[in-house]
Amino acid sequence: MLNKIRTLEASARRLDPGPQEREQLLNTVSAYAEDLLQAIPGAKTYVKDDSREGLLGLPFSEEPTHLEQLLTQYRREVDTTGILPASGGQMGYIPGGGLFPSALGDFLAAISNRYSGVSFAGPGAAEMESALVRWICDVVGYPDSAAGDLASGGSLATLSALVTARDHCEIHHNAVPDACIYMTAQVHHCVGSALHVAGLGAVHKRVVPMDACYRMDCNALQTMIEGDRARGLNPWLVVASAGTTDTGAVDPIAGVADLCEANGLWFHLDAAYGGFFRLCEEGSEVLAGMSRADSIVMDPHKGLGLPYGTGAVLVRDGRRLARSFSYYADYMQDAISRDRDAEEQYSPADLSLELTRHFRGPRMWFPLKLFGLAPFRAMLSEKIWLARYFHREIGQLDGFETGPEPDLSIATFRYVPARGDADEFNRRLLQAVHGDGQVFITSTRIEGRFTLRLAVMNFRTHLEQVDYLLGFLKKTVRGMQ
Repeated sequence: MLNKIRTLEASARRLDPGPQEREQLLNTVSAYAEDLLQAIPGAKTYVKDDSREGLLGLPFSEEPTHLEQLLTQYRREVDTTGILPASGGQMGYIPGGGLFPSALGDFLAAISNRYSGVSFAGPGAAEMESALVRWICDVVGYPDSAAGDLASGGSLATLSALVTARDHCEIHHNAVPDACIYMTAQVHHCVGSALHVAGLGAVHKRVVPMDACYRMDCNALQTMIEGDRARGLNPWLVVASAGTTDTGAVDPIAGVADLCEANGLWFHLDAAYGGFFRLCEEGSEVLAGMSRADSIVMDPHKGLGLPYGTGAVLVRDGRRLARSFSYYADYMQDAISRDRDAEEQYSPADLSLELTRHFRGPRMWFPLKLFGLAPFRAMLSEKIWLARYFHREIGQLDGFETGPEPDLSIATFRYVPARGDADEFNRRLLQAVHGDGQVFITSTRIEGRFTLRLAVMNFRTHLEQVDYLLGFLKKTVRGMQ
């Protein structure tokens, strides 16, 4: 038996390379990363996926493969096709970031594999994440009673918020058929997914009319609530948006809060895209009243430029979040007893669906500390002004019509040709942008019309990229006439 163990150990130790091999591996990967970063300014933002050989056909062998060969495959299959999210030209889907210190934070978190879910197991890791959540609560103006969690993204954060609302408002299975929720047609689709997963798929989903700027109509909301109550139904939840994905519209937060308080409804605010604009003066004005929401979702991987996989859920009364997600197991009795020495002292896992979880704190903590808050505030203000600038400039070009003045950093527009199908014309215009590949934008449908949209959020997006798009659109339209 001992001989068998020693033989297996000799092979297993290959998983733990020594210092010289680690240095070589690190230097090789660092050089690859530096080449990638150096190439970003001149690289295409979008490359059609027609040059890959595919990774599915590459076998996983019993024998090792040289790192240089793996990086060659990685470059060809991953880093040279599709959308380059790290590019400043990525102005389509709400961009993720990829701040360099975040990568370093992820590296350190992965090296030590610290567990941040339970304070007993990783007191410093858990405290870091708790401190970051507390800072976000301060950004939105939440009281000391608030609590939250760094989740994998807005979808999981939304599920956590809606489960908390369901439990607090006692929407048990027998109450679902009479329950009513209210949201606009532009609410993010993750809300519907979260309702389904939370067992709330059968609730009455009321679509609240919007004003001309695609913001929730509070008068219509009040009328709908009163009508449902008169029919014997149970209005219990309003989902408002602080920056919709389609148009970037910010619902009237204070007005929705007034109605929810007057009618005893839970107010959930989807601020995944727009919430961190609270850090800048322009955004703070638009987002006034956020602190009155019962729950909020915000995505640091949007507004703070962090890597994908960083969301946040906040609940104004943190005890409600804990009641929905805190747990006990006998094998955790040592950790539980130490964590609960003080009343209402929770570990991150007590406030989350996730038990086994990546230590997300360093990817946020390092850039906030290393850079300070000032450049983040400036970056967010810059994005608002770039969207306003684009909206003004594209509106002055013959043939283009624009959507409402941007609330935050999304602008919608389309070209209306003198003859022919406008939708088809704009499809071809978008294809031309994608074919060029230097910048990337997307389309949506607004009131049935094929509409182009610009989403300025990447920390590398500046006036240069916006001006390039304006020039390209102007030149391309002339050639398409």
